[in-house]
Amino acid sequence: MSTTTTDGIGRRLAELRRHFESGSTRAYIGRCEALRSLRKAIVEHEEELLSAMHADMRKPRFEAYLSDIGLVLAAIDHALEGLKEWMAPQRVHTPIAIQLSEGTVYHEPLGVVLIIAPWNYPVLLLLDPLVGAIAAGNCAVLKPSQEVPATSAVLRRIVQTALPPGLAMIVQGKGSEIVPTLMKDFRFDHVFFTGSMNAGKSILALAAPHLTPVTLELGGKSPAIVDRKSAVKVAAKRIAWSKYFNAGQTCIATDHALVHSSVMDEFLDAYRRSVERAFGEEPQQSPHYARLVNDKRFATVEAYLAQGRTFIGGRSDAVDRYIAPTVLLDVPANSPVLHEEIFGPVLPVMPWTEREEVVSLTQRNPFPLAAYIFSNDRGAQQYFRERIAFGGGCINHCMLQFAAPDIPFGGIGNSGMGRYHGRRTFELFSARKGIVHASTLLDHGLQEPPYTAIKEKVLRRLV
Repeated sequence: MSTTTTDGIGRRLAELRRHFESGSTRAYIGRCEALRSLRKAIVEHEEELLSAMHADMRKPRFEAYLSDIGLVLAAIDHALEGLKEWMAPQRVHTPIAIQLSEGTVYHEPLGVVLIIAPWNYPVLLLLDPLVGAIAAGNCAVLKPSQEVPATSAVLRRIVQTALPPGLAMIVQGKGSEIVPTLMKDFRFDHVFFTGSMNAGKSILALAAPHLTPVTLELGGKSPAIVDRKSAVKVAAKRIAWSKYFNAGQTCIATDHALVHSSVMDEFLDAYRRSVERAFGEEPQQSPHYARLVNDKRFATVEAYLAQGRTFIGGRSDAVDRYIAPTVLLDVPANSPVLHEEIFGPVLPVMPWTEREEVVSLTQRNPFPLAAYIFSNDRGAQQYFRERIAFGGGCINHCMLQFAAPDIPFGGIGNSGMGRYHGRRTFELFSARKGIVHASTLLDHGLQEPPYTAIKEKVLRRLV
């Protein structure tokens, strides 16, 4: 990155800071206008976005709208509907010891925030956090992924069209080069990062000198657990959907399946049929199946194909960056496919007979971002939900937790820190300022010297 480019970004960052300090972002009406303008620009550029995502990774039109554009529009509508309530001061209880007084919590904007998005859902994971940041009254710097250049170019036009330059700006380039420069030379008031665990560690290290708070949305090896008391055919269909949606390049996709041995044959047969119904006998010819984003990801996922016995799939085409929907059986315990986040259309399936085996298997790769429990036995549901530490998930389905704005989304341990979605995104990008409003009508002076025996007696009764 040249000095001229660095200087230009520095001037833009200073502009954002001045815009925030002017108070222009604080008014309710201004926040709503910015959100409506963003919504209008997304709708106007919808076809461009759909074409760009297809160009970058052959993302099917339906998937691109459902998981990227549609969810962002829903987030904007949800924010517009709730923002007045979210911004309202919140009265809280004050104890008798500090009466007469009232306690109030105010939500204040943080300032200038940095949002760093990955390539797999380039629209959703850049603009969804931005919606909360704007709703909370902040200015934002947006860093889309360089791995999806066509989509990033459209996102740049959307932001420039919809939002004033003092409110938001997009920076483009290689993340490993531009992000350290940004975070070293400028103190952001919050950094929101979605990506890999290793990159998340780098973001934390960059934030430490400024003590900048960070939200990390990472990933992990999210299991689907199929109990013997489950609707096996439904489980197979829903796990297959989650695994091959976006060609498996989803942080909350099923990484591997743990299937009770008594229903394994039924599960595998139903799974095969589900894949054939979805993509036909030649998935490479299906318009409903995405591709790996780049050659590096293709090579990583292709290497997994030889690490087990192929039940379905197993085919690949490097020129097309295509890997068939694949299921692996009899995978050795030390195989990389059982220890690395797969992030591709390869599903290891392993049998179990006792619940403790499932817990032991998941503890080899602790703290997944998600877990999916397929069982009609409430006892089994509770057992797995309580015994396995994970960010969030579903009972008898997959990935639906991301689409519910009132359900907090985020990881635990290695899979991330912080929660967002809906009102929680607003709160994430807000400083909750607590104020006690004390009355001047009564001044008992209990807390002031001299500290008499009578005062101490009263104090002990009150506290």
